[in-house]
Parts: sequence; structure tokens; C-alpha cells
Amino acid sequence: MARKKITLLHSNDMHGDFLPKEINGISTGGLSRLSAYIKKTRSEEKNTIYSIAGDMFRGSIIDSEYMGLSTIELINVLEPDIATIGNHEVDYGLAHLLFLEKCATFPIINANMFVTMNNARLFTPFYNIEVDGIRILFIGILTEEVLASTKQEKIIGTFVDIEEAAKEIGIICDNYRTKNTDITVLLTHIGIEEDRKLASLLSKDFGVNMIIGGHSHTLMDEMEIVNDIPIVQAGTGTSIIGRFDILYDTWSKKIVKLDWRCDEINEHTIGNDDVMDQILSHYQHQTDIKYKRIVSHLQRELTHPARNQETEMGNLYADMLQDESSFDIMFMGSGSIRKQSIGPIIDYQTLIENTPFDDSLWMVKVRGDQLRRMIQFILRDEAWEGHTEFYQFSKGFKITYRKSTHTIEKLQLNGKDIHDGESYLIALQNYHYVNFDEFLGVPLEEVKSNMKPKVIATSVNNIFEEYLATHHGLDAHVEGRIEIIE
Repeated sequence: MARKKITLLHSNDMHGDFLPKEINGISTGGLSRLSAYIKKTRSEEKNTIYSIAGDMFRGSIIDSEYMGLSTIELINVLEPDIATIGNHEVDYGLAHLLFLEKCATFPIINANMFVTMNNARLFTPFYNIEVDGIRILFIGILTEEVLASTKQEKIIGTFVDIEEAAKEIGIICDNYRTKNTDITVLLTHIGIEEDRKLASLLSKDFGVNMIIGGHSHTLMDEMEIVNDIPIVQAGTGTSIIGRFDILYDTWSKKIVKLDWRCDEINEHTIGNDDVMDQILSHYQHQTDIKYKRIVSHLQRELTHPARNQETEMGNLYADMLQDESSFDIMFMGSGSIRKQSIGPIIDYQTLIENTPFDDSLWMVKVRGDQLRRMIQFILRDEAWEGHTEFYQFSKGFKITYRKSTHTIEKLQLNGKDIHDGESYLIALQNYHYVNFDEFLGVPLEEVKSNMKPKVIATSVNNIFEEYLATHHGLDAHVEGRIEIIE
């Protein structure tokens, strides 16, 4: 028997995690160490492939200052063999993403973004990589959340339904998977729950051997097998990398051994890559000049540990937008807050990195019954899996929700019950306004009949910066604005 070994490395959701961080006294992660790990593995294992399962962009000033161009240059140094796009790859606009693709020295694939007028795909849907005579077919699949970012680009569509995505994989496998294809890999950015559903829908005749995923930031201890298909994901950032060690028998044309693990990237496990250090140093120097000025200080460090719960930082940010405003309640998107902690010193870089999705602020009028339906929808069962939009609410708004019966037991504003017939003014960011129906469960057209929505601020980050600069020593606590009863 002729058996050959392939090492398949993978990252996902790096989100601009370019520089090392101190975690429990250990210098952890960073592109320099990640690059050194990949180079070391390639020197030790001749058949090494490195793949990225989406969301290279956002989360860093180095990324946002250059609108992803710096990220593409840095990722080029890693020399990935293949990548798929994630939902944050479209944050700078679809046209800009297509430009960035041209700057990449590695192939970027996606099978289910297309032009609605003629059903033409925007990207190459698949890519074949051959190593040591073994041919591997990669197929890229994206989350439906990309529609939220491209909502106003009506020319663009995706197969948002997981069943349709499974059919599309079948079409590609039927047309492009040949007798020369040895291994088929799905590079997805749809989250672990959707990966499980997708795997369950795939025909064994498609020949899919594994799913390498992203989007849900799931850190796994071992492979999860669904419908005989291994599913893996490597958390988030650059402090960890996933690794398959595959033994393939060329005579029987099948995988005879498949091992998988996640390796930690820190000062104890790997050194630095000098080339990457030099490029990073250039970008860091340029951004430090502009962004390292002090904006404010808090009384203490504030945290935002999870997006599907009330948090200290969430309360602070919602309150800053609602203070002296013309509306009653701020719906602050939990996912708009990107750091798990800030303070007590806040510099401009921290401010921008924490809320990188700067956008306008809309005000709409809702009736009490509509507000109740919105809260009921936000707190549906899927919210606790962390895959839906969740909100932080400004002071004075109180929700008590019982999960076992799916009932709102208390809904108050400033100590008074919300009444169905009364009207309330709420504010939300543009991203949530343009996705009102999907995120809040009430048709925007229905809400528009109460009052014509209007933009009341053009930049939420302008508000944050001004408020923090003029209010030093701020503090915030989790105070039961969202009370969940099990």
C-alpha cells in the first residue's frame, strides 16, 4: 500500500488579532508567532496546507486604518494555500472586497454569493490543491449574515437557506469532483450549529470528507462527527491553530487515519518570524502616531464577557447614546462591542477597536405591543446559543423573562409598565435599522406607520468619543436591566 501523510492547518476568525497579548502572564498569539508556526510545520511536514475559514478583517486599527489592505499584505506573508470569506470581509463594501481579492496572492473561494440579475457567482466556488500527487477539492460556503452587511446592495444575493447551500455543494461535487479528486473539504463560515445541520444534509455520494468552519468562534477539544463527516473549528484570533494529520492510502483512495488537534501559539510553544515582525512594526508605528492619544479614564476596568447577556460595558455604551437624547430607549447591538474588557485608561485606538462598526443612529416610534413582540423575538431560544442579534438597553428599561415558559413577566420603562397602546421612541444603529425585520421580528413597514423614521446622529463613535472626553471616571454595573429566569 502507498500511504502518504498530509498536514492540513487551519485558522478562522482572526479579526485583526495581529499583535501578541499578555494572558495570565504569558505572551500569547500574534501573526509573527503564527507565521513562525506555519513555517516550522512546512519545514517538518512536506505535504502541508494552510487554510483560513473567513473573517480575517476587523478588530484592529491596523486593519481599519487601511481598510483591509494591510491585512491582505500581512496574510500574504502567511502564504495560505486557500481561504474563504466571512461576513466581516464585506464590511468595507463589496466592491472593495473584490479589489482586496485582487491584492491577495492566495485563492479566495465562495460558492454561494452571486449577482441576482444573472445568477453569476462573485467568486470562484472551489479550488483544487495537489500535494504529493493527492488532489484536494476545497469548497467555500458563507453565513447568511453577509446579507445584513450588503442589505443595500440589491444586486447581491446568497443561498441563505442551509438546504440550498447543501444542494449547491452537491452541484459542485457532481460537476467538478472527478475520479482524480482524493479528498473534499468544505471551508465554511456559518457557525457550528449550521455546520452540524449542513453535514446532516449532505449525501454520502458527494464525498465530503471534512468541514473546517468559522463564525461562531468555537474552541473544540476534539472533532465532532455528524453524518460521518468530521467538523472542526479553531476558536478565534491567532493564539491557536487547528491541525489535521491525515494518512491517505493512494491504492484504496481513502483516508485511513485522521487525527486532529488545536495547538497553542504562545511564547512557550513557538518563536517569532522576523519578516512578519518587520512588516507589523511598520504598520504599528504608523497607527501609534495617530491613535495612541488618551481619550478618557474609567473608575475601573469594565467587561463585556458575552454578547447574549447584560454587561457592564453594554450598559455604559447604551447610556452614552441615550443621555440627553430625544428617544426613550437605546437598543445597542451587543455584537457592536468587540472587546471583552476596556479601561481604566482609554486611548483612541481602544475606542475605535472596541466599536469598529461606526454608523448612523436611527430613531423609530413603536407601540407597546410592538415593543413587546420585539423583546420576545430577541429573547427566543436561539439567543442563548449566541448566534442571533442581541441588545444592550439604556437605563430605565427593565425586562424580566422566563425561559421555561417563553414569557415576558415584566417590561418597564422608568418604573412604569409598558402598555400596548402607548408609543415609545427607540434608537438603533444603521446596521440594525436596515435589518429591522430579521433582527427584531417586527416588519419595519409596520413600524413606519407610527412615525417616519429619521437619522438623529451620523456617527455613534463621535458621540462615544465626545462623551468619554468630557466625562472622566465613569463606571457601570450589571444592574438587572435584563433579568433571565431559568
